Amino acid sequence: MSDTFPRQYARTQRLTLGEPRNVSVSADGTRAMFLRSRAGDDPVNCLWVRHLLPADGTAGEGTADAGIPTDDVLVADPVALLASADAAAGEDLPPEERARRERMREGAGGITSYATDRAGTVAAFTLAGRLFVAGLLSARARELPVEGPVFDPRPDPTARRLAYVSGSRLRIAELDGSSWELAGEADPDVTWGSADFVAAEEMHRFRGYWWSPDGTAVAACRVDNSPVQQWWIGDPADPRREPQAVRYPAAGTPNPDVTLHVLALDGGSVEVMWDRDALPYLATVSWVTPDRLLLGVQSRDQRTSVVLEADPVTGDTAPLFTDVDDAWVELVPGSPAVLDDGRLVVAADREGRRCLLVDGVDVTPPEVQVRSIAHVGHDLTFLGNPLGDATVLHVYHWDGVSVTQVTHDDGVHAVSDGRPALVRVARLDRPGAEWRGAEWTGASGITLRSVAETPLVRPNVTLHEYGEHRIATAVVLPHDHDGSKLPVLLDPYGGPHAQRVVQSCNAFLTPQWFADQGFAVVVADGRGTPGRGTAFERAVHLDLATAVLDDQVTALHGAASEHPELDLSRVAIRGWSFGGYLAALAVLQRPDVFHAAVAGAPVTEWRLYDTHYTERYLGDPTVDAAPYARTSLLPLAQQLTRPLLLVHGLADDNVVAAHTLQLSSALLAAGRPHEVLPLVGVSHMTPQEVVAENLLLHQLDFLRRALAR
Repeated sequence: MSDTFPRQYARTQRLTLGEPRNVSVSADGTRAMFLRSRAGDDPVNCLWVRHLLPADGTAGEGTADAGIPTDDVLVADPVALLASADAAAGEDLPPEERARRERMREGAGGITSYATDRAGTVAAFTLAGRLFVAGLLSARARELPVEGPVFDPRPDPTARRLAYVSGSRLRIAELDGSSWELAGEADPDVTWGSADFVAAEEMHRFRGYWWSPDGTAVAACRVDNSPVQQWWIGDPADPRREPQAVRYPAAGTPNPDVTLHVLALDGGSVEVMWDRDALPYLATVSWVTPDRLLLGVQSRDQRTSVVLEADPVTGDTAPLFTDVDDAWVELVPGSPAVLDDGRLVVAADREGRRCLLVDGVDVTPPEVQVRSIAHVGHDLTFLGNPLGDATVLHVYHWDGVSVTQVTHDDGVHAVSDGRPALVRVARLDRPGAEWRGAEWTGASGITLRSVAETPLVRPNVTLHEYGEHRIATAVVLPHDHDGSKLPVLLDPYGGPHAQRVVQSCNAFLTPQWFADQGFAVVVADGRGTPGRGTAFERAVHLDLATAVLDDQVTALHGAASEHPELDLSRVAIRGWSFGGYLAALAVLQRPDVFHAAVAGAPVTEWRLYDTHYTERYLGDPTVDAAPYARTSLLPLAQQLTRPLLLVHGLADDNVVAAHTLQLSSALLAAGRPHEVLPLVGVSHMTPQEVVAENLLLHQLDFLRRALAR
């Protein structure tokens, strides 16, 4: 069969297979470690090493002559290690690993994460719930047989032993394969060393334990899930299967009880103490020195965030920095951190933008919005964008005196930790992304090879700003269009923490495919999306409906004013997750503008979504239910007059299928025809190849039917 874009997009997991990822640099700067599959349609990631510099740290062209390999060196091949391609692809995973991949939206197989010692000489990873270690100098990997199943293995900083999670217990493994339990309890609701649901899903804290710098102790989370309400996720396609019990902390209901403990390998332990009644969320944990821990904690309403310094011997804590906001305090990746000289680095909103504070002093240029902190040592590196343009993401460097923008190509950049650093850049004028050495850190001329496939579509996209809020908008048209009228498809996410309008070619592959089927596609990032300053993000506070929908209408009308080929009498909208909520909201509230919608995995009733996300924007429904009432889709069911397709994975444990089923029930009770597409065995992601391909085709068929005259 000839390849088509939907088939290619599904087969290559959205054109991501074959690209280098999880890039890290050894402490001495001589090696880069990364994951990459062997081909653009190979879902099995291998572990590779790229030698950057000789051991003496000198850069230049003489590395090959000095005996340093100049190409990528294969360290660990899951197919060879497991002697099974199916096992390497991830057919047999412990439930903790499946949950981690779901929280991280990880669809690939093989080695999907790894951890190293401080020097970057040893790596640990899991395959099929088994523990493997690799020598990054010898480029050899072997299994370390231990009591399992194994989840989240991490060498200690000195490479003498490893820690890992097995079920609900935290264990220590010696390099000879012997292992012993460091912490664990018989209570099935108590886990040690793992992140709880909201930490992983909303705080982006995917781990639950941290080695001390000298390798003599571990700071570990104890999570008691017993206060959390229990939900059941079944498989309607197989009535023989018992439903899966999940602890889901929905808005206004109890969270798990999370505590932090320092566990010495010699048997001593101490609980780290802080006012958990006032500050129950544990957002970040890091060791500064063997006798100093750094914690980031939050109040439940997220209006107060505190950085605490903890004594790992006594468990006592003292505040170093407190931030408050009338709406919420944003968690920023990489913050807080400590410079080599001991000064505290945090990201915080000040004077309408997010900036970097070093010991309380703003060091960021006023025109820059900080997005994340990438590296902190004697200097620091962070990612940010010009405050007025969130379509780009650049790397900035602070040398202790001033900030310099060190990437200048238009596009979306990322950067590795360590020195020298490698920078990833995705651009609008070329597919995929490129990893290359950061010149300002002495790594010029180095690239990491990508074997990702070239997409079968080529975006024909222009970027615009519309309305008083300068809504970033992309208009995607068919190639060589003759100017005749086209039905319009809006394709937003439109909510907090995510963008669709970015200067990256691969961001517009699916919109271009829809355009090539005869649509004008409009993608807009309205208020609530990141990168545009404090007021822009907080415009959705206590109301996740009004501003986001108004801005989609503004973008549509702005695009039509410049592109007369847009036919405003035939306008559809599609979206997934928050975008699914927005799509359904659009046809329910603005049928005068939107004539059909595809709502994938939509949040239809915010009381059914998790605490940390929902209460940040809408508050606690047990205190004030009004924001929930005015943003719920269920009371709007009787207003539906346009075609609506609801799509939902029945195995979704993030936006559970009850969202779609309750809206469908309300629509049926109101006598409003609609369509529902249940996806059997599918979670919030749609990584299955046959599902991903045919879901695009099904949406296309629905849209053509719905907009046909």
